[in-house]
Amino acid sequence: MMHRIRFCWMCLMLFASILIGGCQSPADKLITQNSDNVIIDSPKGQIVLTPLSDYSIEAKYEVEGYSNAPSYALTNDITPVEASFSSKENYWEYATNYMSVRIDKETFALSYFADDKLILSEEEGLLYSDSIKGFRMNLSPDEKLMGGGERVLGMDRRGKRLHLYNRASYGYETHADLMYYSMPIVISSNKYMLLFDNAADGFLDLGATEENILQFEAVGGRLAYVVVASDSWKDLTNKYTEVTGHQPMPPRWALGNITSRMGYRSQKQVEKVVDTYRKEDFPLDALVLDLYWFGPDLQGHMGNLEWDKKAFPEPEQMMQNIKEKGVKTVLITEPFILKESGKYKETAEQNLLGTDINGEPYIFDFFFGTTALIDIFKPEAQKWFWGIYKKHTASGVEGWWGDLGEPEVHPDDLQHVNGAANTVHNAYGHEWAKTVYDGYAQDFPNKRPVILMRAGFAGSQRYGMIPWTGDVNRTWGGLKPQVEISLQMGMQGMAYMHSDLGGFAGNYKDSELYTRWLQYGVFQPVYRTHAQEDVPPEPIYWDKKTKDITRRYIKLRYALTPYLYTMAYKNSTEGTPLMQPLFYVDDNPELLNEKDTYLWGDNFVVSPVTDKGASEWTLPLPSNANWYNFFTGEKFVGGQVVTIPVDIHNIPVFVKGGSFIPMAPVVNSMDDYSTQKLNLHYYFDEDIASSEDFMYEDDGESNYSWENNQFEKLFFSSKFNHQNGLIIKIHPKGFDYKNKPESRDIQLIIHHHRTQPNYVKVDGEEVGFDWNKISKEIKVALTVSKSKLSVEVK
Repeated sequence: MMHRIRFCWMCLMLFASILIGGCQSPADKLITQNSDNVIIDSPKGQIVLTPLSDYSIEAKYEVEGYSNAPSYALTNDITPVEASFSSKENYWEYATNYMSVRIDKETFALSYFADDKLILSEEEGLLYSDSIKGFRMNLSPDEKLMGGGERVLGMDRRGKRLHLYNRASYGYETHADLMYYSMPIVISSNKYMLLFDNAADGFLDLGATEENILQFEAVGGRLAYVVVASDSWKDLTNKYTEVTGHQPMPPRWALGNITSRMGYRSQKQVEKVVDTYRKEDFPLDALVLDLYWFGPDLQGHMGNLEWDKKAFPEPEQMMQNIKEKGVKTVLITEPFILKESGKYKETAEQNLLGTDINGEPYIFDFFFGTTALIDIFKPEAQKWFWGIYKKHTASGVEGWWGDLGEPEVHPDDLQHVNGAANTVHNAYGHEWAKTVYDGYAQDFPNKRPVILMRAGFAGSQRYGMIPWTGDVNRTWGGLKPQVEISLQMGMQGMAYMHSDLGGFAGNYKDSELYTRWLQYGVFQPVYRTHAQEDVPPEPIYWDKKTKDITRRYIKLRYALTPYLYTMAYKNSTEGTPLMQPLFYVDDNPELLNEKDTYLWGDNFVVSPVTDKGASEWTLPLPSNANWYNFFTGEKFVGGQVVTIPVDIHNIPVFVKGGSFIPMAPVVNSMDDYSTQKLNLHYYFDEDIASSEDFMYEDDGESNYSWENNQFEKLFFSSKFNHQNGLIIKIHPKGFDYKNKPESRDIQLIIHHHRTQPNYVKVDGEEVGFDWNKISKEIKVALTVSKSKLSVEVK
């Protein structure tokens, strides 16, 4: 049938050329050029090509009689860049400064080039029938493919057929085909990202059915995709988040220790837990209340969304009491309104619920009871739901947890205001996060929202969503895939993906497993323990040895806050993931499959121990530097696989030679955090001629701090040669903000300096210093105010 259509179309083109005559190709008449795009009239409908940036191009198909769904993935503030259009003998070309798309004049197939190199091409292109809406693309034979959202399949997912349907995956371990947060995104080893901008139920076939064909198919939705390209891995993620949105800065407290379980059942228990954390000398910044805050049982209360005053007689006073101890309150909510709940009548009467085909509330059963579902796509429902959040936020709640937002049960024939459930399913959590985010912007504009949710869509990061890896099994098998999940999701824009530390599901109690999970947690984006009640998720309820090790690691997390907070800034401004694959800095094809060892920012390599009883651990080190064991100081040449001994006290953590690592005094709560005193660690390496970095700082809570010039950066640089020695410069630059230190007392610690220096000079004047012959460390006390400071070591 398609061949007949093309034949008839070409006949029409030939007839047109006879009528028009002249030297202009009749095919060129099929093009409409606008300031922001070009439109091509093809046999399958109009193709609208929009250059979203120099590194990204959107292709949208407009088919007569079909209404395209809106874009959920792309930001609303994109200004398309200028692009040139030209007509060649066999194709048209539409080009930005870096990318171009060529449109075959005969087949209308699109081919994408980056820096004049072919990276991707359509095979059949648009698929359009009553049952399938999608696209077919060509794959090169040696291409590796990542993406598809949250899965446990290994890093390279080529040869897999991935269901695109957000669905709970309770108790998963080392294999999970379908999980809470699927995304129609492909990341290619050819350094392009392909986003199918469609939130409907569907499949992503990565060469499973046909070896060299990538096929996207959905039951409905938007007929559009976006190609993003770059010549570097890290920049590829950055260019993707330029068009899907950057994650706003979280408040600093959200990076501290958060305690949670399923769940705290009373006001008395909450206050006791906080007091015990303080008594046991564990830093703590937030406590999460699971579903018992609105009812005494698991079933029958979801949708109340009001305090159970029997268990929590004075909730506002309780929140104030623990806040005075430096601990914030986070509450769980769900989008399900049970028929027995206090809000069902209200939401039904106001038509805020998903409906059946007759317009009546769609009622169904699931684990928690007989329920309806909020129609989160309806503006009136968003306004109502935000009213709940607004009231509780005003009374003292500091953060929100949105659970079951896949939604966990979502009948296909349930009707939303914008279509049947299966056509918008994967956008439900996305729109829910947007509801909360927009509400904060309207009613608490200077407050950074904390929005924990486990399901969303491409671009959900711009609404401040902080996702977690769901109900992982509390086993060694549950710990093993956590790095893979966070690496994959970070590349797809969701840089705050993290796990329930200690594991969630099951009653397996193993202090070694628990310790290893909490050690890993120091180097994941959010530090939050959470579990079912069978085994305590809080370190304060474990044995002394476990408490001592985990306390030390949690305090290390707090000491590293200046480094971590700077990573958050880089993510917010550039899209850089906090956890990065090793191939981000070592473009080695062999590292594309590495799923257990990763970069923590630019300067650390971390490899969590995930085997019980391990006495040694093997890992690769990137070739871009020498690496130093963070705990022992031992030097390792980069570009090799190393095996090191391990015991229960530490996991393998390495620091790159030439790194600056700022560390702050440990505090019990981020309320007491300050960089007025700072330990600045420099990892000296004679192979490093120069290096530079910076530390970002603001008040940790005001929204839009860096946009509003309420921040400071502390720049660091080093230069070394054997003739002149080592020179380190520190230069603060920025603006005023609340509680900004007038000056900083910095202890500069230079690691791995093989010999005792003859002298240390600060701004040309000799100063005293401490030299440790055993550890090869130099310590120098500095005071840094507004001017640049230079330290010379020789």
